[in-house]
Amino acid sequence: MSPNPVTARERLASPLTWHYAGLAIMILIVAGLAIRLGMDWSATDSSSNDALVNKQIELKTLEVQTAPLRGLEERVKQSRTQIQDFYAKRIPANYSSIALEVGNLRLKSGVLLSRVQYTQGATAGDLTEISLDCSISGEYQQIMQFVNGLERAKTFFVIRSMAFTGQQGGLVSLRLRVSTWLRPPDVPGWMTPTPADTPATTAPTAQEGE
Repeated sequence: MSPNPVTARERLASPLTWHYAGLAIMILIVAGLAIRLGMDWSATDSSSNDALVNKQIELKTLEVQTAPLRGLEERVKQSRTQIQDFYAKRIPANYSSIALEVGNLRLKSGVLLSRVQYTQGATAGDLTEISLDCSISGEYQQIMQFVNGLERAKTFFVIRSMAFTGQQGGLVSLRLRVSTWLRPPDVPGWMTPTPADTPATTAPTAQEGE
């Protein structure tokens, strides 16, 4: 007599069947977790690459921004040395040095200076501007030699204005205003302030060579 066939219900009730079913479910869960882990790893790796690129960009930007500051301390020291050298060589020691320099240029060029006036301008930092206002007359070449002498003089002169005032025969007359600078303690007490808009006309007259 043959054994009784196993029914579907009996198969479902079999521990072996539930074992296989549990194993299949576990395999599906593991596969799902593996897929999720792979996706998360890919996203994390991409995010890390983006963060690294951003940091590299920030670093390059900082390098560009800080480039002008490199060696700044050395450049500051060099600038201070150049300023001190300029003061020592180009800024006159006193009013007499200015008058002597202008007088020497007048003699070399042969021009005639009249109504020479010195006035005191504004003080900026550790220097006070000194204005020289005068009338200058002579031949054209003489005047150009005097003007060029001012521009090339060891004493630092800046020509503020030069206006034509007349001509007689071969002689030309000009009104000239020139600036130079003195250290505040070296400014003579008799100098009056330089007017803001027009050349000084009330300061004591001082001829070159005094």
